[in-house]
Amino acid sequence: MLKERRLNGSMTVEMSFIMPVILLLIMQCVTAAFYFHDKNIISGAAYETAVVGSTKAHEKDGAKEGELKRLFRERVNGKCILFAGAEADISITENAVSVTAAASGKGRKLSVVKKARVTEPEAYIRDMRRIRK
Repeated sequence: MLKERRLNGSMTVEMSFIMPVILLLIMQCVTAAFYFHDKNIISGAAYETAVVGSTKAHEKDGAKEGELKRLFRERVNGKCILFAGAEADISITENAVSVTAAASGKGRKLSVVKKARVTEPEAYIRDMRRIRK
């Protein structure tokens, strides 16, 4: 004969309360990972754009804002998960290039500012050579 075995239902009831909390925490961790992924992509693209702008600023034609915006869009295009529409505001002065990138989506906002000084390494090297002579 088969013995009857009584099962306790308290575990099922407890898990029905705990599982939604656990799933919510897992989803929040995934969303946070996506946020920081996009922040790193946008921050890297902004810094890269600032450095390219500072390098081109001391050339003959100089750096153009439209060209740098296009470069930023190329760097960000298709790589972001939460912030697909990142835009950059570029400021070019005699001494520095500043890139302010902003994005928003799904109730979140992200803003990054990266700057790069306009340097003239050739002048520094020439000065160093004059000092050594």
